[in-house]
Amino acid sequence: MINVTPDEEKAIVDSKGKYRWSITPYYASLMDKDDPKCPIRQQAVPALQELMEYPGAEPDPVGDTVYRKTNRVVHKYPDRVIMLVTEVCAVYCRHCTRKFHTTNVSGTYFEENETLSWDLDFDYIASHPEIRDVLRTGGDPLTYGDERLEWIISRLRQIPHVEIIRIGSRYPVLLPQRITPEFCAMLDRYHPIWLNTHFNHPKEITPESAAACDRLLRHGVVVQNQTVLLKGINDSLETMQELLKGLLKIRVRPYYLYHCDNVTGVSHFATSIEKGREIMKGLIGHMTGFAVPQYIITTSLGKIPLWEEQVHQDEQGYWLDNYQGKTMRLQHTGTDE
Repeated sequence: MINVTPDEEKAIVDSKGKYRWSITPYYASLMDKDDPKCPIRQQAVPALQELMEYPGAEPDPVGDTVYRKTNRVVHKYPDRVIMLVTEVCAVYCRHCTRKFHTTNVSGTYFEENETLSWDLDFDYIASHPEIRDVLRTGGDPLTYGDERLEWIISRLRQIPHVEIIRIGSRYPVLLPQRITPEFCAMLDRYHPIWLNTHFNHPKEITPESAAACDRLLRHGVVVQNQTVLLKGINDSLETMQELLKGLLKIRVRPYYLYHCDNVTGVSHFATSIEKGREIMKGLIGHMTGFAVPQYIITTSLGKIPLWEEQVHQDEQGYWLDNYQGKTMRLQHTGTDE
């Protein structure tokens, strides 16, 4: 489907036994056949940089394994958990923050096998009434069939204090045909259901992906997007603006702009934080507020905002900065008495 370069061919061969790779025919059809710098190719085809060592890179910089409570449950924040459903994906994104879990042939985040009973996972959530939000992720949960997914969702819905169920899936981008009317109708029975997906470049917004998101929305599923800032793919203001405007056109809300994690095998995608802040400065005030995602970095301490504050204080009181760099003093800030 593409004219593979010598470097790509070598990376595919050299990654054998270390990193998995897989590409859906649909996603491959979006690739430029001759350009190795194509943003779709770079996200899906192995590169030699994945096999290089970078300072500070580690398999789990976000601390998933630190906060694991059961085979599948990671409890990092007070009122919400993630549930690692699988280590399998339709496409193994080369920039994945869980690259060790999803693509390292010899590694996984699962404490035990993926086929282990789910009872301890559900029991943990049921025994912690502070948990009101469960994010099912992986890998990609939608690699499971509808019947299996409904079994998981229905078990969660039997726990009274679980109010929100979220699904983290890139299938609307990588294989939108998976978002069938039957799947959406199944989700419709268990609201509130939210789906966070992962568009990184305007080329990924196609009639097929738009239709998949539309099916979800028409069945009451809120669809949000989590973009990763990737060097050479979307690290220009023009590309990011085009992506965000395109998402609004298909009614997908931009949620996060992630700074690329320093994950083993991923570091070559990372831009500087200054580049991310520069892009944010070109978004705020120049686009409608709900088009602008939160720019954050995920750490073992949690998600940390990277965008500068627009308010500061001195002996004269509070000062506010707008998107044009203009400053004004806030005359009245109210009282707590």
